[in-house]
Amino acid sequence: MRVRRPAVLLVFAAVLLLGAAFVVFATRPARTASATRPDPGVAEAAPTPDLPAVSSPAVGALFLDGAHYCTASVVHSDQGDVLLTAAHCIHDGEGGGYLAGITFAPGYHDGVAPFGYWTVADELVAPGWSASSDQDLDVGFATAHQAGATRSLESLVGANTLATGTAFEQAITLTGYPDDSEVPAVCRNTTSKQDTYQLKVDCAGFPTGTSGGPWVTGQDPKTRLGTVVGVIGGFEYGGDDPDTSYSSYFDTDVQALYRQTTARA
Repeated sequence: MRVRRPAVLLVFAAVLLLGAAFVVFATRPARTASATRPDPGVAEAAPTPDLPAVSSPAVGALFLDGAHYCTASVVHSDQGDVLLTAAHCIHDGEGGGYLAGITFAPGYHDGVAPFGYWTVADELVAPGWSASSDQDLDVGFATAHQAGATRSLESLVGANTLATGTAFEQAITLTGYPDDSEVPAVCRNTTSKQDTYQLKVDCAGFPTGTSGGPWVTGQDPKTRLGTVVGVIGGFEYGGDDPDTSYSSYFDTDVQALYRQTTARA
């Protein structure tokens, strides 16, 4: 399980949010493999794990009670404030509710938040996750706001483009924040199909804390931005083995969540 949460705060958040969690109830659409944008067709890359001082500025750490416990990234939207992470990073799943008091630090490294801390709000997960912790729906969206900010988050750090219905085998860059490290882990490898609605990738060094880390194809070497096709989560909450990570497959359910988030962002 790739997420750490302070126990005391979780109890408080659960009580505070009892009966107040916002869930969008909708008929679950049939899952399809139709892509929302063409496959970028990036070349296969060999595994190259490393720990850079700074990764993509659009990727950052989620904080709760003063400690980082998950990973999130900025995805493109007209409003410029939409975050993507794993559902279990923002909602406790079956029998639980949304977490309160989360902040996001884009580009976080070595104890420094170069773009400051942003308040996470408008969390949204699929009904299948909130009702039954469906591992095939371990994807969540939220918005990020900073008091006094004169520019949007995306205008400051950039954003990945969201794609759904893409190929199971793609070369990706995987980024996540281990909770025992102050720098992100980064790995490049090719994904594979775990099952009908799960992706898999072998990348060493992605333990607890890396949940929500984006799987990005076609990453530009200069901007470090590309197309996000997954996040660490899904099967075994992202995987019990730190050297193998999973993601729920991005399909029509994820596309619907994104549209609901941007409609109220």
